[in-house]
Amino acid sequence: MLTIQTKTFQELTTKELYDLLQLRSEVFVVEQNCVYQDIDGKDEKALHVIGKKNNIIVAYTRIFKPGDYFINASIGRVVVSEENRQYKYGYYIMEASIKTVKEYFNTTTIKLSAQLYLKKFYNNLGFKEVGEEYLEDGVPHIMMVKS
Repeated sequence: MLTIQTKTFQELTTKELYDLLQLRSEVFVVEQNCVYQDIDGKDEKALHVIGKKNNIIVAYTRIFKPGDYFINASIGRVVVSEENRQYKYGYYIMEASIKTVKEYFNTTTIKLSAQLYLKKFYNNLGFKEVGEEYLEDGVPHIMMVKS
């Protein structure tokens, strides 16, 4: 079972910060073979939505209020550990993240930069493509918005 918590950067324990950075690196850098600067100085402004199973972080997103990253509120660094993707934790963490945006920032308009192969996943959550696809760190992406 997945338990989900939302925390500010200051509320994260050192262990949680280490574990979420490890998960992001494991998926975005190693699994996807993409060399990029994951630790980008933006985590301190973000809300962190953490999904734990047996007290281990297996799903995660970070959220920004309107104006902090894009004009709209945004969700990024959406990640689920490879061995836990079969349980639909991606949907659970995204649904919790969408709810968190509404509760914390009083808005339902959310923007995200989606890896192109996940377009249908985000469509199923109510996001629509905006504009043309583009490369970000060598990976095809598309901007998506949920209103």
